[in-house]
Amino acid sequence: MFAVASFGRSLYSSFSSHYVVWLKMLQIPHYLDTLGIHNLLFMISLNIEEATGQQGICQEYHLYRSNTSIELKTDSDVVRFSVGKTPDNSGSATKGKKTKRIKMSKKAKLNELRFYRLKAKKKMTSPNPEVRIRYKLEKAKRKEEWLIEKLRKFEVPKTPAETYDPEILTEEEKHYLKRTGEKKSNYVPVGRRGVFGGVVLNMHLHWKKHETVKVICKPCKPGQVHAYAEELARLSKGIVIDIKPNNTIIFYRGKNYVQPEVMSPPDTLSKNKALEKYKYEQSLEHTSHFIEKLEKELEDYLWHVARFKKGKQDALKDSTVCT
Repeated sequence: MFAVASFGRSLYSSFSSHYVVWLKMLQIPHYLDTLGIHNLLFMISLNIEEATGQQGICQEYHLYRSNTSIELKTDSDVVRFSVGKTPDNSGSATKGKKTKRIKMSKKAKLNELRFYRLKAKKKMTSPNPEVRIRYKLEKAKRKEEWLIEKLRKFEVPKTPAETYDPEILTEEEKHYLKRTGEKKSNYVPVGRRGVFGGVVLNMHLHWKKHETVKVICKPCKPGQVHAYAEELARLSKGIVIDIKPNNTIIFYRGKNYVQPEVMSPPDTLSKNKALEKYKYEQSLEHTSHFIEKLEKELEDYLWHVARFKKGKQDALKDSTVCT
């Protein structure tokens, strides 16, 4: 007992008050099982507490024991215990280190850009027409994908339509409203931006003093005026009276019309956003036409090459037959 106490005092004085360090450095014989290891360590800590009068060593050991795992290693036919490796949440003993991303220098970036420019120039000035066409086609398809991604940002989720009873108009009323709308000079333009919040706002401002309003769509693709009429009727809750051949729509506000508090619907684009969307749509349309043109050009070139090879083979066969 005296020997254990003196041994504990020397260990405790050398390792200060942190006894867990000594537990981690303790070498256990390989023939002891895990239960025997814990019992032996616990008995030694109890004896040291009694001999030195220091309290809290067993408590510290219990904390260490709860957070410590014992691993059995069998390397080169030798059984060894590894004490003190606490597994992480994923179950692995050691945490993998993250590799740091090496930043490229300014000179390296310029060299890389120069390499890609030279590579593109080589393809553009290639003597083979197929290489030139394929390079242009690949570049145009990349631009088309980029434009589609840009246009997805301008998609506004439509709010659920409010339930309302549309007014039923007789043929006489429709004829009267049609003549009235044609005679009046008040109109709302729908230009290249298409239907956005400002168009609906202008319609409500016109309906403040007039029953009807003309919506002039210019420029307008064939058949697009009907899509505009349907969209404006949904947003403004107006009634379409007539659609003219010159892309003019006549709207009627209704008998029980009440001007809404928010005249510009929230599920519409602003003026600047609508213009930006129009530019992307125009670019996408031209890019799609250019891709179709390049595909047709590549198809014609491959057909001519196949025809030339076939004619060459036929000429060789004829020459062999003659000889």
